Amino acid sequence: MSSLVKFVQDEFVPKNTFPEFGAGDTITVYYEIKEGSKTRTQFFRGVVLQKRGSGSSETFTIRKMSGSIGVERIFPINLPALQKIEVNKAGKVRRARIFYFRNLTGKKARIKEVRRK
Repeated sequence: MSSLVKFVQDEFVPKNTFPEFGAGDTITVYYEIKEGSKTRTQFFRGVVLQKRGSGSSETFTIRKMSGSIGVERIFPINLPALQKIEVNKAGKVRRARIFYFRNLTGKKARIKEVRRK
């Protein structure tokens, strides 16, 4: 049964192509917002806390600081409203899910930048 679901997802669900990113990277996500009959593009820039799932059900969580309050948002990778993703900085972390990052403030909340080609 699961192979049938996987087959349908691979064949019929359109896959968005975005650059490779992972936990610790700082990315900007541009997505479309509909307000009545108007649409506008909004962006969300923050640090990727995790990527989870696979195929069309893959999601990623981004955290940004808005003033002194942390804001997290979960984006499905196949969200039709997603327009593009930019990788601003590639970070070096030792875990795939950096939930400990929520408790860090100030200089401890810095992530070492790594150069990727």
